[in-house]
Amino acid sequence: MDLAGIIGIAVALAMDAFSVSIVAGMVIPHPTPRHYFRLAFHFGLFQFLMPVIGYCGGAFVENLIRDYDHWVAMALLAFIGGRMIRDSYSPNDSDMIPGDPSRGWTLVLLSLATSIDALAVGLGIGVLGKPILFPSVVIGLVCALFSITGIALGKKAGRLLGRRVMRIGGLILIAIGIRIVFEHLG
Repeated sequence: MDLAGIIGIAVALAMDAFSVSIVAGMVIPHPTPRHYFRLAFHFGLFQFLMPVIGYCGGAFVENLIRDYDHWVAMALLAFIGGRMIRDSYSPNDSDMIPGDPSRGWTLVLLSLATSIDALAVGLGIGVLGKPILFPSVVIGLVCALFSITGIALGKKAGRLLGRRVMRIGGLILIAIGIRIVFEHLG
């Protein structure tokens, strides 16, 4: 597997995290370097780890999740998106949105939901008998860079849209989950 192929796979895998990062940049009122770091680090880490897990677990892991991975990703994204929509209707004047996407379980669930597809990539690399470490590092780094870019883009959009951005962001997360299901079913 050449570097161009690895980068192509990394970019494709990073698209969900990129989209979620845009939403995060929109809903966090004043993203700080800490927000950027937490999101980029976790999204990149999960994108790095999932191919390794898929590679090591091989067919066993793939057989366990193949029929359900897209439903799990959709459920996680719909849960978080629905919570964002609900929270957008509650009065909240503080700078910290309940369920800040860069903290706690929300961050873990988003990281997991956006990286499930990388398990299959790790399995595929294992089947081909190729080494996993270098591709996984590239996948993680590309995802982290896309996450940083997404937050910056979302921050600009959030300033333009104000509080409505939480509703829009929630709908976007739900739409990403639905798209994941349709891609796997189609």
